[in-house]
Amino acid sequence: MASNSTPVQRLRVPPLPEPFHVVLVEPEIPPNTGNVARLCAATGCPLHLVGTLGFSIDAHAVRRAGLDYWHLVDVRQHADLDHAEAAIAAGSAAESRSWLFSGKTRRSFTDVRFRPGDALVFGRESVGLDESLLAEREPWVVGIPLLGMVRSLNLANSVAIAVYEALRQQGALEVR
Repeated sequence: MASNSTPVQRLRVPPLPEPFHVVLVEPEIPPNTGNVARLCAATGCPLHLVGTLGFSIDAHAVRRAGLDYWHLVDVRQHADLDHAEAAIAAGSAAESRSWLFSGKTRRSFTDVRFRPGDALVFGRESVGLDESLLAEREPWVVGIPLLGMVRSLNLANSVAIAVYEALRQQGALEVR
C-alpha cells in the first residue's frame, strides 16, 4: 500500500560560524581518513592532515577510492602539529585550544567544555600521539571512556564521537 505522506526532508542544521578543527597526525589507513573527511564535510569542520601520510590524497587516489564528497571537505596539509596549530590560530576569531585525544589518560573528554575554534587532535592508528607530546601537554589530553576490554576505538569512530560532543555542547545540533 502506497503512502500518501509527504517525504521527510533530510535533517539539517546551520553550520557554526567558528568551526571545530579536526587534526589527524600522520594517519595511516586511507578508509579511516576517508570516513573522517566525510564527517568533516557533514559538520563543516576543516580537516588538517599533519606530517607524513600513509597514503596519497591526490585527485587520482581520491577518485579511485570513491570519495565523491572530497570536494566538500576543507582539507589542509601541514608539516607538523606546530604549523597546524599556528594556521588554526591565525584563522580563528577566538582563542583556539588543542585537545589531544588519547587512550592513555585519566581525563574524559566529557569533563571539558569545548569552544568553537578548538582543535581536536588525534594520532596515528597504530600508536596514537607521541608520548612526549602527551606528557608535555598533559592538561590538554583527554580520552573517550571505554566500557569493554578493547584497547581502543577506531580512529574515525573516535573523531565522530568527539566532534558530535563538541557540537552538542555548543547547541549546534538543535533543530530550529
